[in-house]
Amino acid sequence: MPKFILNCAVTGAIHTPTMAPYLPVKPRDIAAQAIEAAHSGASTVHVHARDPQNGMPTGNTDIMGEIVSTIHAKCDVVICITTGGGMNMTVDERIAAVPLFKPELASCNLGSMNFALFPVLEKIKEWKYDWEAQYLGMSKDFIFRNTFADLERIMKTFKESGTKPEFEAYDIGHLHNAHYFYSRGEIENPFYVQFVTGILGGIASTIPHLVHMKQTGVELFGDNFMFSTIGAGRHELPLATTSLFLGGAARVGLEDNLWLSPGEMATSNAALVEKMVRIAREFGYEPYTPDETRKILKLKGRDKVSM
Repeated sequence: MPKFILNCAVTGAIHTPTMAPYLPVKPRDIAAQAIEAAHSGASTVHVHARDPQNGMPTGNTDIMGEIVSTIHAKCDVVICITTGGGMNMTVDERIAAVPLFKPELASCNLGSMNFALFPVLEKIKEWKYDWEAQYLGMSKDFIFRNTFADLERIMKTFKESGTKPEFEAYDIGHLHNAHYFYSRGEIENPFYVQFVTGILGGIASTIPHLVHMKQTGVELFGDNFMFSTIGAGRHELPLATTSLFLGGAARVGLEDNLWLSPGEMATSNAALVEKMVRIAREFGYEPYTPDETRKILKLKGRDKVSM
């Protein structure tokens, strides 16, 4: 039976509907949903931190520490810490958790881009917190910064921490950015990248675009290339399933999508993981266990983190 890495993105930078009722915000709730997702079949969990008082994305390492230490103590899932952060954070704030907690895996965004969420403002008229509408509106004039100088610094931090990058590619050019570092021997095999599709400013969530991303990756990185796929919003499960057929991994979770099916909100991250596992098994696929994931990605092991 073919196997795949099943990523679960537990809570992200901003979501709609406004502060969705099942989206975890407090550290204990984020950790609890990550643990439940792991027990439901997730190979890795991708975590952001939020201010527990108002849900705002935060780079506060005490909050992140509470989240990851709780997850680490209660299950063996691979923990992937974000370095994408939020629009209100500097690059230094985004990467601060890596040298502190030395995770096995952390996200590493491969290029600067327009990261636009502002169209959501047309759909929502009432907000739970005052900052939400302003935060979304900021994205109309926001550049998600990941310069080559930033990438050099981020990857140096990863190397010193023994943390493997889970590269994030929002468009074809980002793969070529990665190849620059790869060709210089600055990225260790296997090269593991996540295709992020469906964000305004990046590549769209379509099967032809996904195929093109995969083909480009194979051309640039050969047999050492491994990929996962995010389809934002309603594209999450269709693109994740297609990713399996193309030989890749899949990501689901409330960071990317709030809906289990049309008109039915997902009540937890575990619900999305369980649905992805059911779909995968219908086609003969099974998610890797965390330890199998460690082996295939050549991670350092959970005994070498600082959580």
